[in-house]
Amino acid sequence: MNNQEGRSTFMQSKLTVGAVVIASVTLLLSPSLLRAHHAFAAEFDANKPVKFLDATVTKVMLINPHSWIYVDVKQPDGTVENWAIEAGSPNILLRRGITRDTLKVGQKLNVEGYQSKDGTHRANGRDLTLANGQKLFLGSSGDGAPYEVQRPGVDVK
Repeated sequence: MNNQEGRSTFMQSKLTVGAVVIASVTLLLSPSLLRAHHAFAAEFDANKPVKFLDATVTKVMLINPHSWIYVDVKQPDGTVENWAIEAGSPNILLRRGITRDTLKVGQKLNVEGYQSKDGTHRANGRDLTLANGQKLFLGSSGDGAPYEVQRPGVDVK
C-alpha cells in the first residue's frame, strides 16, 4: 500500500468516527428524549404543595421511568377530581417498601406532593400515608427528598 492509500483510509476512518459522534450527540439531545426524563423544576412547582387526605386509589401504573398513582380526591363542594401522582421508578419504589401489593384500587390513603406547573390534576408525589398509618416516600425529586440511607445529624435529628 502506498502513502496516498494509507492517508485515504485514515481520513475515511476519522470521518466515520466523526459521523458516529455527531449522530450520537444529536440522538442524545433530541427533544423527545429530554422530555422522557425531566427535572422536577421543569414540570412541577415547589411553591404549589398539594395534600390529599382520604384519597381513593383508582389506578396504579408501576412503569419506567416514573410510576403513576391515580387517586380520586373529594373537593369541599362535593365534586370528585381524579389526580395523577407521579412517583419514582418501580425499582426505587420497591427499595422504599412499595410493591404491587402495597397499593390497590379502592384503597384509601393520604398523599402529599407538588402540583404541575400547567395547573392540571397532576402532581409529583412526595409522601404517601397508608390507612394503617405507615408512611412511605414516593421518590419525588422535589425539595427535601431524603437519601436512601439516612444520614445521622443531617436527615435524623
